[in-house]
Amino acid sequence: MGIPNDCLRIGDFARLGETNLRTLRYYEQLGLMSPTARSDGGFRYYRRSDLNRLRMIRDLQALGLELASIGKLMDTRRSPEEAKLMLGRVRNALIERQRLIDEHMAHLTEEREHVSEALSKLLECQGCDHSPRPENNYCEPCVKTGRALPNDLSALY
Repeated sequence: MGIPNDCLRIGDFARLGETNLRTLRYYEQLGLMSPTARSDGGFRYYRRSDLNRLRMIRDLQALGLELASIGKLMDTRRSPEEAKLMLGRVRNALIERQRLIDEHMAHLTEEREHVSEALSKLLECQGCDHSPRPENNYCEPCVKTGRALPNDLSALY
């Protein structure tokens, strides 16, 4: 079998995809990735566009999805002759990815609000005569307001 000119040998593909050979072989074992071709010597070759698939796998993992779920989500190439089914699976995969991103963004927005709250409280602390020490329970609760510190500030005091 001839190797298409635009294919990358597995080592180059791994480098461009910022991963390693072991991970690529594992993804192949799980059915997440498959080489476009193999040389007579058994070397795996991938299309440049497969880097997009690799990045999506990594992005979905970063969003908290397990590899088994990613496999089910990305199982769009099994029966390309059934175009309508394939398009439906692709659509579902993209909708799920969008949902995960939205969920992650909501979590990050909440985290950002917590940090902002801690920064605001820290400004109040600048004018305070007390400083966090074991004998005042690290200013927990706040001597001025009597309220608990924001969690992020409490963690650092």
